[in-house]
Amino acid sequence: MTAYQTVLVGTDGSESSFAAVASAARLAAACKAELVVACAYSPMRESEVAVAQDQLGREAYQVVGSAPAEDTLRTAADRARAEGVADIRSIAVQGEPVASLVGIAHECSADLVVVGNRGLRSLTGRILGSVPAEIARKAGLDVLIVHTT
Repeated sequence: MTAYQTVLVGTDGSESSFAAVASAARLAAACKAELVVACAYSPMRESEVAVAQDQLGREAYQVVGSAPAEDTLRTAADRARAEGVADIRSIAVQGEPVASLVGIAHECSADLVVVGNRGLRSLTGRILGSVPAEIARKAGLDVLIVHTT
């Protein structure tokens, strides 16, 4: 088996997703691969952001405004550099996470997609599907689901 050339990891700004970034970064560093860090977002107006953050409480990290992924991607890239990755590309894309990550994986010719396991064990995840499970089904390439929760 050849080493991975391009590793894609998705992040939503949660600590769980940053743990997946760290794992992906260690693997990319070991393979001397490019690490692509991606964040899917849906823009909201300031008033909508405030209401959503108030209602979501601890889950408010999922709410982003019109400059959505910049801070999330910057933090993720910093954490990846700390793991020894030299070649990092950040991509923000407007859309829902599964379709966005699958699309980015194909656009950047990723060999591997890395995601955290958040949502796999929840009732909602079992009924509606979770991002990690859907990526594994739809990506058409290697998927590493990292234990992050």
